Amino acid sequence: MAKLHSTEKALSEHGAKVGEPERKAIENAMADLKEALKGTDADAIKTKTDALMQASMKLGEAMYKSQPEGQPGDGPGAAPGGEPGKKEDVVDAEFTEVDDDKKKSA
Repeated sequence: MAKLHSTEKALSEHGAKVGEPERKAIENAMADLKEALKGTDADAIKTKTDALMQASMKLGEAMYKSQPEGQPGDGPGAAPGGEPGKKEDVVDAEFTEVDDDKKKSA
């Protein structure tokens, strides 16, 4: 299950950004979902997936808050260098296609 894998990875990389109670809640929700995945009860799997999503929200918030401002892609018109509001220099140019056959006959 993709949500389970991505949450495990995020918890291992960013788990220190949340408190112990939040980390334990995420770990418990992951264990519950793993157990539900062993069975065939779709409702139980959905319920445990939703519980994991709720528990992992705090981790997502902590990860988002820890990103430095000015990351590439911030805001409209942001340059690839990450400067919000600074537009790229765009060169408008025309071109003419040269046909090799015309070169040879000239």
